[in-house]
Amino acid sequence: MADNKHPSEESCDNTATAFDHKSFLKNLTRKPGVYQMYDKSGDILYVGKAKNLKNRVTSYFRNAGLTTKTIALVSRINTIEITVAPSEAEALVLEHNLIKTQKPPFNILLRDDKSFPYIFLSEGDTHPRLSLHRGSKKKKGRYFGPYPNVSAVRESLNFLQKTFGVRQCEDSVYRNRTRPCLLFQIDRCSGPCVDNISKEDYAQDVNQTALFLDGKSDTLHSALATAMEQASEKLQFEQAALYRDRITSLRQVQAQQVMEAGYRNMDVIACAIAPGGICVHVLFVRQGRVVGSKNYYPKDKLENTEPGVLSAFVGHFYLGGSAMDVPPYVVLSHAINDNETVCDAIKLHSGKPIKITSNVRTYRAKWLAMALQAARLNLQSRLNNAKTLQQRFEMLQNALQSDETPNRIECFDISHSSGESTVASCVVFDQTGPLKSDYRRFNIEGIQAGDDYAAMEQALNRRYSRLQKESKPLPSLLLIDGGKGQLSKATSVLHELGIQEIDIIGVAKGTTRKAGFETLIKPNGSELVLESDNPALHLIQQVRDEAHRFAITGHKQRRDVKRRTSTLENIPGVGPKRRKELLTHFGGLQEVMRANVDDLAKVPGISKKMAEEVYSALHSE
Repeated sequence: MADNKHPSEESCDNTATAFDHKSFLKNLTRKPGVYQMYDKSGDILYVGKAKNLKNRVTSYFRNAGLTTKTIALVSRINTIEITVAPSEAEALVLEHNLIKTQKPPFNILLRDDKSFPYIFLSEGDTHPRLSLHRGSKKKKGRYFGPYPNVSAVRESLNFLQKTFGVRQCEDSVYRNRTRPCLLFQIDRCSGPCVDNISKEDYAQDVNQTALFLDGKSDTLHSALATAMEQASEKLQFEQAALYRDRITSLRQVQAQQVMEAGYRNMDVIACAIAPGGICVHVLFVRQGRVVGSKNYYPKDKLENTEPGVLSAFVGHFYLGGSAMDVPPYVVLSHAINDNETVCDAIKLHSGKPIKITSNVRTYRAKWLAMALQAARLNLQSRLNNAKTLQQRFEMLQNALQSDETPNRIECFDISHSSGESTVASCVVFDQTGPLKSDYRRFNIEGIQAGDDYAAMEQALNRRYSRLQKESKPLPSLLLIDGGKGQLSKATSVLHELGIQEIDIIGVAKGTTRKAGFETLIKPNGSELVLESDNPALHLIQQVRDEAHRFAITGHKQRRDVKRRTSTLENIPGVGPKRRKELLTHFGGLQEVMRANVDDLAKVPGISKKMAEEVYSALHSE
């Protein structure tokens, strides 16, 4: 079992007086997941789950309305770490596992001491009932769970009520009904109390409910698809539509249960690198269950690639005793060159054989994707910490020999595909981090295809003429992703607009074109090359990379809207039989469009490669 210490190889700054929640929340994702709160000593305080991480964690830092215990919890927070989950249901499972293994004190204080709740499906009744159950299991029937809390059970019961219509009313109410209740009128119950549904159909609904609760998604989808086809053949179109809607609902909400799969013990290790920092995130899987996770922030000035960092980290982790134990299986986000040597060394040291791989599929691939996303998000949060940013801005002032510290930085970048669908991006940073509300994209029109200079000129003209017209603040520093040509064009535009108070710097790739070797170009033609570990360069790289990401995203969206003309009929290799399987499995073309590659690959007759081709045709063509 993992200890409860804070997962950081590099200890937190002991001079910090309080958790900087503003900068943390500003960059927090809105995806579902789990958050872990730690105190200054690195001890776990609380583990929670959220459908929307940003909204949930923000609620702890309200100015009013908090309970005494919550205020006590917040006052002790030194760091918060997150793990993103594919769905809220899987976040619930992960939260449950972490609470059981780590036993955070505030989870015990803030939760009552009752047993975990279950969903109960009665047996022996003419019309079985679904209900929440807590306590001893004396009633005759099936128990599904346990669930982390009552809210999770109620959410599941609400979904089951809307989808399958199995009764949830008390037996005393059910036996004394003479007419259907309100739930029947709003399509939340099939009305078995007044024999509105046959025993056979009700039994089928009960069976489908049990399949859902058992996690037998393939069996359930197959049964629903068969029922839909049979109803259609009998011209029972309303019934067929009901089955289609059930297929749609199940595909959207049913968890893939990637938190618990198989029976293997393994560690899943992912590495993320950004200018100024490295994060290695480790997921601990024991008996097929994710029981914990840790972040490490190694300082390594020599290694600037993920494989290099992982090679050094894995050896130190298992040979230096930092790991929980040595599992037989380790999954890495990037392949390492000295795989065999590392495995032999660990075996010699621990006496246990170990296999290290980065080529995985199914649930292991999903665990790896989770770990990689967590590493990236936690690193971003660390780099956007207000104290770190303040230091970077001050170092940038020193590097540029400016009279004042820049208080607002804007950066432009251009993206296109051989001149098609050109988009310019403008991102904005101040001393608190990215100001995403001030980001702008510009669809470039009326220029020769591939003319980046003309695209930059148009974007700058549109941006700063509008800021002048609306009397909005101008940046103190303008970064241009490019060399002397782009910089000259930017300088010319600002001169024509009569703007003289903005410092301009061109950020050109160095001779090696690798991160850390950028050349900074000033309007007078002089060049500046900063050391690769200089915080000022890290800030410039961070802003430049964000402009690049924002431009590429906008370009892809514009290109895809222009190109999207494909339907299933136009996809090579997808004939009538496969089209039918796709439409039957998902219940319609709209749901096929919403499906990801993994979902598509579950359709009979659709291989993983074919699923990738279908997804690409529907979303990129």
